[in-house]
Amino acid sequence: MKQRLLVVANRLPVSANRRGEDQWSLEISAGGLVSALLGVKDVDAKWIGWAGVNVPDEVGQRALTRALAEKRCIPVFLDEEIVHQYYNGYCNNILWPLFHYLGLPQEDRLATTRNFESQFNAYKRANQMFADVVYQHYKEGDVIWCHDYHLMFLPKCLKDHDINMKVGWFLHTPFPSSEIYRTLPSRSELLRSVLCADLVGFHTYDYARHFVSACTRILGLEGTPEGVEDQGRLTRVAAFPIGIDSERFKRALELPAVKRHITELTQRFDGRKVMLGVDRLDMIKGIPQKILAFEKFLEENHEWNDKVVLLQIAVPTRTDVPEYQKLTSQVHEIVGRINGRFGTLTAVPIHHLDRSLDFHALCALYAVTDVALVTSLRDGMNLVSYEYVACQGSKKGVLILSEFAGAAQSLGAGAILVNPWNITEVADSIKHALTMSSDEREKRHRHNYAHVTTHTAQDWAETFVCELNETVAEAQLRTRQVPPDLPSQAAIQQYLHSKNRLLILGFNSTLTEPVESSGRRGGDQIKEMELKLHPELKGPLRALCEDEHTTVIVLSGSDRSVLDENFGEFNMWLAAEHGMFLRPTNGEWMTTMPEHLNMDWVDSVKNVFEYFTERTPRSHFEHRETSFVWNYKYADVEFGRLQARDMLQHLWTGPISNAAVDVVQGSRSVEVRSVGVTKGAAIDRILGEIVHSKSMITPIDYVLCIGHFLGKDEDIYVFFDPEYPSESKVKPDSSGSVSLDRRPNGRPSNGRSNSRNSQSRTPKAQAAPERSSSSSSSSQGTPNSHHDWREGSSVLDLKGENYFSCAVGRKRSNARYLLNSSEEVVSFLKEMADATAAHNGFQSTTADYMFLDRQ
Repeated sequence: MKQRLLVVANRLPVSANRRGEDQWSLEISAGGLVSALLGVKDVDAKWIGWAGVNVPDEVGQRALTRALAEKRCIPVFLDEEIVHQYYNGYCNNILWPLFHYLGLPQEDRLATTRNFESQFNAYKRANQMFADVVYQHYKEGDVIWCHDYHLMFLPKCLKDHDINMKVGWFLHTPFPSSEIYRTLPSRSELLRSVLCADLVGFHTYDYARHFVSACTRILGLEGTPEGVEDQGRLTRVAAFPIGIDSERFKRALELPAVKRHITELTQRFDGRKVMLGVDRLDMIKGIPQKILAFEKFLEENHEWNDKVVLLQIAVPTRTDVPEYQKLTSQVHEIVGRINGRFGTLTAVPIHHLDRSLDFHALCALYAVTDVALVTSLRDGMNLVSYEYVACQGSKKGVLILSEFAGAAQSLGAGAILVNPWNITEVADSIKHALTMSSDEREKRHRHNYAHVTTHTAQDWAETFVCELNETVAEAQLRTRQVPPDLPSQAAIQQYLHSKNRLLILGFNSTLTEPVESSGRRGGDQIKEMELKLHPELKGPLRALCEDEHTTVIVLSGSDRSVLDENFGEFNMWLAAEHGMFLRPTNGEWMTTMPEHLNMDWVDSVKNVFEYFTERTPRSHFEHRETSFVWNYKYADVEFGRLQARDMLQHLWTGPISNAAVDVVQGSRSVEVRSVGVTKGAAIDRILGEIVHSKSMITPIDYVLCIGHFLGKDEDIYVFFDPEYPSESKVKPDSSGSVSLDRRPNGRPSNGRSNSRNSQSRTPKAQAAPERSSSSSSSSQGTPNSHHDWREGSSVLDLKGENYFSCAVGRKRSNARYLLNSSEEVVSFLKEMADATAAHNGFQSTTADYMFLDRQ
């Protein structure tokens, strides 16, 4: 059974004319793109789009729908106001000029179609109308291929309706550099909407690179060789250069009508070299630049007067727009001046036509042309160059091609590439093309002809659909590895039914308050650098900390002063610098770092970090007592990565070449810390201190661990997990740190045996002598030497259903579960605090009733 393909584009490939109340005549386009999309192998394709006419009545809509169904087309009915605001306004007045580097409209152009906001709202409404039609015809397993800048919001609409839809999006224009794109007011919303697609395609690698750069610079996401990654979800971004139906053009050259045209044109221009330009009369096509370059050539090469003619076909477009009317007048003026200057009574150097040619006449014109001149100032691909090459099988003419056309990346080896703004360069290229040896023409043509005839439009369409199916399949495999969302109700119920609970919470991006970014990548740097506890968490945290059966630890890489400032008012334990420093909030800081920890590397590493902070604008580094962190989140993404790479080379070849340190790379940071220092390695010593301080006898039978931890620190999740086997043991290394052996599957094991029950653990906890207040609260003190290094974990009596490890915003994680943001952490802890209060209140009431019964 064939897979169904729903092609969604702004316009249907059909011209519709109403002949009566319920009668329509249709003429379908015969373009290569249409045959490619509707002729993909092993696919049943249907085309969804606007028919280009306003049909306000239901009778007409039903009749047109029936007529279009025979052409495998499905209409979207847009009213005149939507078309004006969405199509003429946002698409053609804002997106199209911006994507072609013409910038956003100034006030005079903006006023003609109202304002950005109303146009963007109409754009979103129109995209939703397209989505509604897709919903009506979608069946499970269908591939949905969205086309062009008119439908950038459509992938989000479709995925919001059904996350399992296979959605691809392809842009047929250039995508501008991030510096141009970032001027768009709705920049972030459109990027995020496109990123909802599974596969995003462009004509050239440059356009794909610009898109990825915009996502990294504006949204702060991670660009990878495959595409753009957002919280573990990958949107694949790739280049798919479009082609033409070359066989259609080759067949046309054999038609009698085309041969007749060729004969007429050959006789008409006998003795003269023919140069050809075929363009829409548009600002980006560089027609004035082309004609001025031809004038320059005639000025400098008088011997070519009367020996060369330029045929310029300029197809009118948007004739009601003042800028286009002005361009038409400008072109006519230049052509008239040149013809008056270099023409004779019997011949003129430029033949300019303000109209299109039928297919047969165009093929004949391509076939007799000696030099094709494509001088686009900015062009998505420009398939005129492909069509010319396809029709040059016998003549083997020369192609002069603008380096700013997408086709330059495909046909650049065989064409003469030019900068259309450099009139002198184009004029010199014209002379080179006209005087080129037949041997060189043959070699150039052979290269381009091979590309055009093998990379066809149908090949392009089949490749995209195949890649989309493979991308979705790969994404499904990745999704299976993503932890499920935290089952909050189950976590709370197990919490309420347990006797001794341990909550371990990260701080940054877990308990911190959000900072409004206002669409800026990285948000407000100053506010984000100053870590603050989320204000809505104060009440829930206080309630959880006051529960006598619950021990709360905030375990962070931040230094002690940051934790003191944010958590000093709560009855909890604070573990700073990845657990190297520890204190109960009613006591003093003590160190848990191993003895004989070598810190000789500190000064030299500090010098390197200071050097790179100075040379990388908007980067900063934190100097902690046992580590350094250099952060370039707010710096230019690409420059920051280069600097980070350079920094690592400096570190490895210099200050840390023989030092016992680990280098930990985050998505936008580099950290140097003593070897073996991780949150998982520190947690056992921390537990030992807590067990002694609280004289803990009842085993811990519930653990909740939530945090946005670096990959190196995720051993903390595995440390508690009771479902890891006991063959691999957690051992202290030579420095006294805890090391995690690896199981055959590559994940670490905590080395605890599930067979050890609470009875075997409890005596050990009871046997530990109580510590004096002076020893436990001495600043910078170390844990007592009589502590067994496994003493913390000896008080654990966990079962699988009572352990909840949860990563925040990191979908590639060793954690069992996932929360997507700090806001979800806040909601969950509020729920837990409320449930605790209700549960404790019920218990108290029950106890009171039992007391009254005994009276």
